[in-house]
Amino acid sequence: MIGDTRPSWHLHRYLLGSANLFDENRLLKFAIAGLFGITAVLGTLLYTSNLNQRTVIVPFGASGDLYVTGNKPSEAYLRAITRNIVSLSGTYSSYSADQQFQELLSLAHPSAYNGLRDSLSELLDELSRNPTLSIASYVRNDQPVTFTATEIAVPVEKVRVIGGVIRKFPGTLRIKYVIENGRFWLTALQEENFNADPR
Repeated sequence: MIGDTRPSWHLHRYLLGSANLFDENRLLKFAIAGLFGITAVLGTLLYTSNLNQRTVIVPFGASGDLYVTGNKPSEAYLRAITRNIVSLSGTYSSYSADQQFQELLSLAHPSAYNGLRDSLSELLDELSRNPTLSIASYVRNDQPVTFTATEIAVPVEKVRVIGGVIRKFPGTLRIKYVIENGRFWLTALQEENFNADPR
């Protein structure tokens, strides 16, 4: 009708089969591109989650919540790893030291590996010169173990036995560490104030 100004809303494009073919093709291409995009994103998420997947093995006899969330370990996890490191680094003899130190080096961060290996090699040399030497270290219960994001301070009593002579050395073992990709890495071991007990 001449002069008719009513809006048509472009309905003719969808009512005529031949007219809306172009719009249908464009909509189909958009849908296919969207599906490819969603598939790519989901595939990337699945791949990265598989790479970051970890199996948590709880040591025999351990109790409490042992976990690492992101780069933050639980206190129970830190206590368990602390006792393990004190045992590996502080209780040894000429017969057991080599194997224990190798296990301890498996925890060493790549940037600290050489330094820790050299210091442990010095202990092995001392044991080779003194085959009757043995060391036992115990976490002291009269003082608290303190934790920070990068360091654990452990009050320790070291018992040194050589040739039937026993000497006790109380002091502090500082365990420096870093958590990367949900894994505990040892970066340094420092002994402080290990003086002979006058008792």
